[in-house]
Amino acid sequence: VSAGNGCGHTLLTPHSGTLSSKNYPGTYPNHTMCCWRLQALPGTSLLLAFGDVDLEPSEHCAHSSLLLTDPQTGTAYGPYCRNSIPSAPLLVTNSSTVTVLFNSTSHRSGRGLLLSYATSQHPGTHYTQEHISPDPPLTMCFSVYCPAGCKDIHGDIWGNPSQGYRDTSVLCKAAVHAGVIADELGGQVTLSREKGITLYESAFANGLRSKRGSLSEKRLVFHKVYCLLSPACDDVLEVVAFNASSWWHEVDALGQHRAWVAEQAALSTTGHSWAAEPSAEAAWLELDMGTRRNVTGIITKGSSEQHNYYVTSYHVSSSRDGKNWRPYRGSSGQQDKVFEGNADSQGEVSNAFIPPIIARYIR
Repeated sequence: VSAGNGCGHTLLTPHSGTLSSKNYPGTYPNHTMCCWRLQALPGTSLLLAFGDVDLEPSEHCAHSSLLLTDPQTGTAYGPYCRNSIPSAPLLVTNSSTVTVLFNSTSHRSGRGLLLSYATSQHPGTHYTQEHISPDPPLTMCFSVYCPAGCKDIHGDIWGNPSQGYRDTSVLCKAAVHAGVIADELGGQVTLSREKGITLYESAFANGLRSKRGSLSEKRLVFHKVYCLLSPACDDVLEVVAFNASSWWHEVDALGQHRAWVAEQAALSTTGHSWAAEPSAEAAWLELDMGTRRNVTGIITKGSSEQHNYYVTSYHVSSSRDGKNWRPYRGSSGQQDKVFEGNADSQGEVSNAFIPPIIARYIR
């Protein structure tokens, strides 16, 4: 729970979360406050990672401050500001409840604060590769815990899931882009640091745009833990049949006919794509994979022909029998997930299903 006019990006869950002051990493505003109440599961304790605490210095941190309190024991940590920073980057508490209070008065400088937390069930929260210690050797797998809410924190990523990421990328943000964790849940990620490559290509995936990057000495390669028992889990699944709510029967200016039928929806199809009847208000495309399969994600692309058509967002439903349909709600399970689609008709956009969908039919 958060309250106040000084709250920035905030995502809090019982397992982990991320919070920041308003405008972070820009200068935080004058005369603001924010109070976050962190609540972990009963029987666990909170671990807080100080990603950045940059509040303008003042005597006893009287002008701008960060104060943490444990209401169960009455223990206080802080106040913190630039001339009174936390003694260690990780604060281990003995409580499942912690209150985080941020205050500011008049000031001229300061990025504000960025914190993450996890529980004693998931020790070790990280923002970037630099927080990993000791430095693992090349090609050795290692594991870190990424808190929920890393998608929208400040910082860049270079690369894509297929080639890996420049080692200067924000690690947990790259993990969301790679589709190995869901941002709203966070989780343990397994990766290796391997030899760098000459050029890292940009890609849009899971609501994030990575950058095109130059040569690096090392790169980060993520491994999908739930795929370890199925080496071919990243293969493209074969679709036995396509079906659709409608299709567009186009007659162009020269009187020529073109059928934008469901079979044209396969990503590898040349020529025009599938398109619903232009007057359709609730269009859907259905994929029959012939048998139940483990579906870990989807790639979409617009029509690359003369028509600049593409889908900007969509829902996904699945069925095991083609009659009873279940909307995909992702890891949160609270509401139907809206996937961010394409912004043009040329590029491919990938979205991961976390957890995967087990079904024969996908809509």
